[in-house]
Amino acid sequence: MYHILMIDVFPIESDAGYSGVCIMSTTWKDAQHPSFITFIACFLDANSYRLSFTPIAPDFIFNCGGLSVAFIFVTNWDFEDTASIFSRIQKLKGQFANFYVVVTLPTKDQHDSFIRSYFKYGMELGRPTFMPVQDLEMGFEKIVKVAHARGVCKRQDAIAKLRAEREKSARSLDVFIKVVTSIPGIDNHDANALNQAIGSIEAIAKASKEYIMENTDLSAEKAETVAKFFRDPKYYLGPKIK
Repeated sequence: MYHILMIDVFPIESDAGYSGVCIMSTTWKDAQHPSFITFIACFLDANSYRLSFTPIAPDFIFNCGGLSVAFIFVTNWDFEDTASIFSRIQKLKGQFANFYVVVTLPTKDQHDSFIRSYFKYGMELGRPTFMPVQDLEMGFEKIVKVAHARGVCKRQDAIAKLRAEREKSARSLDVFIKVVTSIPGIDNHDANALNQAIGSIEAIAKASKEYIMENTDLSAEKAETVAKFFRDPKYYLGPKIK
């Protein structure tokens, strides 16, 4: 009997209200007991994942927060068929940047067989990451937790990059305003108007008095001052940045 668990992870919100999408291999699905597939479907639904079935090379592909994570889930360790398992792993690890292998090993003999096979077939530590588990339920819970955690990290990285870009933009605007307000008679309002209508210092330096007046609310006197500032040495060599 399977018990549906709510996993303790930070949510990844999407437009559709899902934490992510789980794609299950139809080949893998057909090899499992129907009750386990029912458990998986209920588990994913309880944790806000959308499930679909597709002919794919790995057993699962999760898409969380814009990141794809692939899994092989070995639910029945076959002592006589270890070669095909590791051959498949070797092939797929070169196809997916984020790739994990979950292996169900309920007995000591199976665990010992797995360890021997791991070294026999020359696996590199962490390439891919193997996760031995004692039962099917635990194995799938680990799969969802890993996929979700990777998605959260991806989203946090994206947010951090966006924040850094915003901070960089804010610093650039601060420098822009300091430069432009060093022009005699130009205040913060004028600097912001020039920034929004014309843009960079380089663009303002090339703008004519008429162009400035057409695209901002600066007076004719101020527009002339700005145009002259970047063309006449007696202007641009005089003022200092405040």
